[in-house]
Amino acid sequence: MTRLNFILFFVLITVSLGVITSQHKARKLYFELEQQQDLTRKYDTEYGQLQLEQSTWAMHSRVEELAAKKLQMQVPDAKRIQVIAKEEVTVELIR
Repeated sequence: MTRLNFILFFVLITVSLGVITSQHKARKLYFELEQQQDLTRKYDTEYGQLQLEQSTWAMHSRVEELAAKKLQMQVPDAKRIQVIAKEEVTVELIR
């Protein structure tokens, strides 16, 4: 009987250590998950801000203003604008 109690005691200790270890791992993984979710939220916020910034930099009015001021570009007169059809471009390239 004593021998059986001794074996059951070691089984109990082993199972208890296993439960403690698994709970510790679960808490550690949950903490890492929370950190990664926080990081994901920060990256999503930053991505949204970058998209907004990109759309601001690429606004047609801003590009036109920079072209006029920094590059001294201007819209040509209507007389100087020529519209070329796609077929004509293909014919010109073949010649």
